[in-house]
Amino acid sequence: MSKKCALVTGAGRGIGRAIALELAANDYDVGVSYNHSAETAQEVCALAREGGARAVALQGDLSETAQIDRVFGEFIEEFGRIDLLVNNAGITRYAAFLEVSEEMWTEVTNTDWKGPFFCAQRAARNMVSNGVKGVIINITSNQQDGCWPVSSVYGPSKAALNKFTRHAALELSAYGIRVNSIAPGYTTNLEFSRAGGRVHERLPLGHMATYEEVAHAVTYLASDNAASITGTCLNIDCGAMLPVVPENRFM
Repeated sequence: MSKKCALVTGAGRGIGRAIALELAANDYDVGVSYNHSAETAQEVCALAREGGARAVALQGDLSETAQIDRVFGEFIEEFGRIDLLVNNAGITRYAAFLEVSEEMWTEVTNTDWKGPFFCAQRAARNMVSNGVKGVIINITSNQQDGCWPVSSVYGPSKAALNKFTRHAALELSAYGIRVNSIAPGYTTNLEFSRAGGRVHERLPLGHMATYEEVAHAVTYLASDNAASITGTCLNIDCGAMLPVVPENRFM
């Protein structure tokens, strides 16, 4: 039986890198989509190949539909079909609401919301045309629910992606395609987390999540063990959204 084929966007580093490598270790061939991180994307491919997976690096700015079409065309040319799409690519830009420019709004919205929407559409069209009961997983953020004071663009973009997850899950269920989302909070190795110093002390579980934990969740949601799960969001944020205020962590 041939391996399943997964496209992971934003896979050159961070969470996307961990997801691509986890999938490669679990019998997937992987497309490693990236925009600027060419060198590290090639490293991810090399590591995936060491474990016996086929892997190809695919460059593209997924905020533009023409480049989405090109990336998907190259992916299908290489693998022939798509079984799993992980919409991980995204950017974070922070500014006070009164200072947000149209340029910043467009950059964040097109990358974090428009791009995943049309990537999912392209993937779903291919799945339907090939009779593939595939899976689409959108990586959102716990900022879809929480309100940070300089995230009036980023947070709503992630909220839109999460709401879209449910709409897509409903429409695509007729084809046996499942759509879910994962909402990480603070994760290790982020510059912001390091700069925050003691960020983990504000989290109910007292630590930050790891990239690998998110990757394991992707593997589970893509597996037959999650065959009845669609239209659902899994928060991986160490309970960050539970307290009303940080002091409410404990009795």
